[in-house]
Amino acid sequence: MSTPEGGFPPYGATVLVGRVLGLWRYPVKSLAGEPCDELELDARGVAGDRVWALVDRDGKIASGKTTRRFRRVDGLLRHRSTLAVEGEPLLHLADGRTVAPSDAVASELAGPGWRFAREAAVSHLDAGPVHLVTTATLESLGAADGATVETERLRPNVLLDSTVREEEWLGRRLRIGEIELDVTGTTERCVMVGQEQRELAKRPRLLRTLVAWNDLQAGVYASVVRPGRIRVGERVYVV
Repeated sequence: MSTPEGGFPPYGATVLVGRVLGLWRYPVKSLAGEPCDELELDARGVAGDRVWALVDRDGKIASGKTTRRFRRVDGLLRHRSTLAVEGEPLLHLADGRTVAPSDAVASELAGPGWRFAREAAVSHLDAGPVHLVTTATLESLGAADGATVETERLRPNVLLDSTVREEEWLGRRLRIGEIELDVTGTTERCVMVGQEQRELAKRPRLLRTLVAWNDLQAGVYASVVRPGRIRVGERVYVV
């Protein structure tokens, strides 16, 4: 799975750079998601990914941070969402309950005035349709922080088993089975990387490490050039 020096093959070359090690979908934005054996990708991104979100009276989306678009709500990652057969999300709450989204549950998780909203004119996605991370990035970041960095901290859609950090592929195209992706930009991390999750303790130091390690960048966004299904175990080529 080696590439030319720097992991950046010349234009016109097709180089094997890794395999798909894991796939994730997050039906409700800012909640923990679900691992999948395969995902359907279309022009928007991963089918069913972040289609739903918690929204307040002003239209702000619940997140781990407060910005013009987001409003901070603590503890969201202790809850998990999955996609039911009929395409609607299920919520797996920290106390063990599995429930359908409702205004009552929204108020319980975020406070009065919150509701679950399906994506409409404005996308719930951040800076790109598909989020990718490589094992090389997790290992390098873990070495910088002095402890293993779990994949769930970075919340990718696709984890690639590769010796090359994904930012080496900026501006290039990836071919994975029947799909093709254009790598469009790096992923700037925020406080969510260090927040408590159901099986992960708070780790606030990790954000400080990310600043020193790579100016808060870890992972890349990609657009879907050729839609289709992506599956765990498939080979990944840079073309």
